[in-house]
Amino acid sequence: MATCYRHPTRETGVACSNCARPICPDCMTPTPVGMRCPDCAKEKTRVQRGVRSGGAASSSNRATTVLIAICVVLFVGEMASGGEIGRAGGTLYERLALWGPSIEFNDEYYRMVSYGFLHSGLLHIAFNMWFIWVLGNMLEPALGTIRFVALYFASLLCGAFAILLLEPNSVTVGASGAAFGLLGAAIVEARSRGIDIWASGLAPIAVINFLFTFLFPGISVGGHVGGFVGGLLVGAIFLGVDRNRMPYVLGAVGAAALGVAAFVAGIVVVGSA
Repeated sequence: MATCYRHPTRETGVACSNCARPICPDCMTPTPVGMRCPDCAKEKTRVQRGVRSGGAASSSNRATTVLIAICVVLFVGEMASGGEIGRAGGTLYERLALWGPSIEFNDEYYRMVSYGFLHSGLLHIAFNMWFIWVLGNMLEPALGTIRFVALYFASLLCGAFAILLLEPNSVTVGASGAAFGLLGAAIVEARSRGIDIWASGLAPIAVINFLFTFLFPGISVGGHVGGFVGGLLVGAIFLGVDRNRMPYVLGAVGAAALGVAAFVAGIVVVGSA
């Protein structure tokens, strides 16, 4: 893996969008056209209010694109297996949704991951995919693909653990746990760079989404809260690794360890219910 051109001992998967030199998190400056190194950032006004996302899929957001594609393909599979466009159902849904008794009695542990790639209707998947696309385009170029994927799955598993802890008998699907994890990590990342999380829109988005979570029935409180807390924890892990000048890959290892811990904790919770 490449090392930062200003800090040769620090590995990184991110390059300046202008000169293509590898840059570590401390050297990344968010701009409307992607992350830039300190030298290139001086050429234009520094952006401090947030990171804008968008644009076509590229090597910097390939994991985001693949994750969304998997969700879309499985949603089509749900429809083909007997589901309906406006609500959950079908054979695929029954086999892959998160449901505590299936884990407790049938040892179907895979449901703690597969649930996050299914959706209960067109509106459900449309909102989640848009949310992941926006946050993915913000985070994946900044974190690097390896860390981004580790963050995504750690948040998904933390959401599954919270669901099994708080709502063990509910049938749950959706990528919103992972999406809330991305939001939590984005808040940590923004604050570490001195970006105002209220002016950038991250904090208002979190507040609005949690209001919907707690005020409207049928929304998985456990999935949203668990995923968000998981994202905050992973963001803190990444920050600690970077500030202590530790190898880049250790951030992903830390996120993976958190995901494994959440997975095991979910199984334990279901078994003791």
